[in-house]
Formats: sequence, structure tokens, C-alpha cells
Amino acid sequence: MTRILLVDDQALFRAGIAMVLASQPDLEVVGEAADGDEVPALVESTRPDVVVMDVRMPRVDGVEATRRLVERHGEAAPRVLVLTTFDLDDLVADAIEAGASGFVLKESDPELLLAAIRAVADGTQVVAAGATRALFERFRGRAASTPGAEYARLTPREREILLRAAQGLSNAEIAAAEFLSEATVKTHVSRILGKLDLRDRVQLVVYAYEHGLL
Repeated sequence: MTRILLVDDQALFRAGIAMVLASQPDLEVVGEAADGDEVPALVESTRPDVVVMDVRMPRVDGVEATRRLVERHGEAAPRVLVLTTFDLDDLVADAIEAGASGFVLKESDPELLLAAIRAVADGTQVVAAGATRALFERFRGRAASTPGAEYARLTPREREILLRAAQGLSNAEIAAAEFLSEATVKTHVSRILGKLDLRDRVQLVVYAYEHGLL
């Protein structure tokens, strides 16, 4: 059972999502909030696996709420799936950089939202269709001149796999390209995330763009 916290300032919108989630045997809504300032206490009391969070809220927006969760809980923080009305909202890029695992549009079909929640809970990044390259190109403008000392800890093979993953290849595609098993690729990706102190593959892509590796 995947436990979900809903955060959106529109009560009717929250109620609609809650009804959709309640129809699924593997998903459970464990709490609701109308603003990001309520998130820390609710996460402590409800222990969600995924926080489905609006990016724009009146007091504490989804970016700051995500940042606070990651700073407070680190790797133990729940996954954050950001909801937005705008396809390439600047706040979405900020939320991804703060630690969100992806975003979907509020106008998305319920089936897509359900799939996105399950994917994020499983550790997969989710970016609204058609927005991936345009979104991550925004990080290129924030690129540092060179990677930090943490990059030097990667082996040559891990650097190759980092680039493949940052280009959006799945574990299966990386395995085929590098003549490795999927299990080996998964192990490499896990080690890369650990050495670079990244939470998931979304953060890996951000890292690659910010440091000019792509």
C-alpha cells in the first residue's frame, strides 16, 4: 500500500484526487493539507510515501515545502510529485532542483496521475510528456564550470552510465548500450546516486545539466 499526502489550496481539487485514489486498492490517502506550511507536521504524523503537492500555494509554495522536507529528512523524505497548471512553470524547475521527483499537469487524465504516483513511489522520475528536454535545458543556464570533487569519486564506467541515465535512457537501454545486465546497471546507478549524494534519477539529470556534462 502506497501512502499519499495531498497538498493543494483548492479543497474541491483535493477532494477529486482523493476520490480517484480511494478507488485504487494499492493507494491510500493518509492526510490532506491546504498549504505547504502544514506539510512538515503532517509528514511526521502520517508518514506518507508520496506527497502530491501543488507548486503554487498562498503562504508556503511547493518549492519551499519540498526543500524543507529534504533538508529535514534527507534520504528518508517522502517522494514529492508536483502538480502544476503551467507546462513549463519556473517554479517546477525550482521544485525539481529542491528535490521533487517529477511533475504532472493538473489537467492530466486520472490514469496518468495514478501511473505517475506509482512510478514516483517506485523511485522513477516523472516529467510531463513533451517537457523533459525543455525543462532540463533550464538547468543548463545555471551550469557550474566543472563538477565538484564528488565527481572524481566516480569510476570511468560509472561516469559513462551517469551520462546514459542523464540522457533519459532506462536501465534496460543502458544495459544494451553498455553490454551489461540490468541488475548491474541498477547497482551502478545506486552507487552513482550515493557518491554524488543525489536522491533519484531526476536529481541525476539535474546534476548533469548543472555541471555541463551533457
